[in-house]
Amino acid sequence: MPELPEVETICRGLNQATLDREMLGGDVLLNSTIARSISATDFLTKVKGKSIARWYRRGKYLLAELSQFPEGEREKGKGGEFRDQTPSSSPLPSSLLLPSKAGWLGVHLRMTGQLLWVNQSEPLQKHARVRLFFEENQELRFVDQRTFGQMWYVPAETEVSSTVIGLKLLGPEPFSDEFTTEYLARKLHRRARPIKTALLDQSLIAGLGNIYADETLFLSGVMPTTLCADLTAEQIGRIHTAIIQVLQKAIASGGTTFSNFLNVQGVNGNYGGVAWVYNRAGQPCRTCSTTIERIKLAGRSTHFCPACQQ
Repeated sequence: MPELPEVETICRGLNQATLDREMLGGDVLLNSTIARSISATDFLTKVKGKSIARWYRRGKYLLAELSQFPEGEREKGKGGEFRDQTPSSSPLPSSLLLPSKAGWLGVHLRMTGQLLWVNQSEPLQKHARVRLFFEENQELRFVDQRTFGQMWYVPAETEVSSTVIGLKLLGPEPFSDEFTTEYLARKLHRRARPIKTALLDQSLIAGLGNIYADETLFLSGVMPTTLCADLTAEQIGRIHTAIIQVLQKAIASGGTTFSNFLNVQGVNGNYGGVAWVYNRAGQPCRTCSTTIERIKLAGRSTHFCPACQQ
């Protein structure tokens, strides 16, 4: 599943490619991809004639603020190039997901979703689910092999989390002022579950997933099976620091591709080549050469170095 760095990478790419272009229509190839609050037909009707003012990321959600495309812009012929001077994405606190005059577009990629910015002449992928057509024969294509991904249209003047209700369940962003060592210590206090399992809880930290939880625990020197209640203040401090370091490095690498993650231009992420432990079971630790091990925790593959992590 794409995690925070992958979704952030996609968000930045969308902000470079898709802004201020009129949506001319589209095609829903799998009706269940559109959240049940609106039919596929109504979804396409609502987005037609609008443009994207800006994309944001909240946890693993992508959120596009829409605007009504100005009539006078249709003849100007916006360029099809990736632009250098466009806003990079920024995590958007739920308190700022306010009603918009033209509504919002929401996307969750789930396990295998991809958002690709392609020419409409590009051959259609087998698992293409939704196509949004833009001017100059460009399109935003939602491809999803496992079909768990979803798209939402949030009506004008509607608070976003009232439609994309999963947003209400998210904890703070890892890069936010709210995510402090004190916050993390308070949330982990007396919890009788493994720290690896706790880090996957989106109500605790928004956006962290299996890959970067493993990487975080290696970097902080903590065994994934350690119970939250047994963590020392020093260990919690190291975990807090490692979360931020790991995510920053992964974003700089364009995310991780172990199965099907692609950015909006169809390019793989590079973090997998430098991962400390994730997906490296049986290989030597990059620090001490001890063999990396893999176990299951709460049904999730968990990788660690038995020598470096205590």
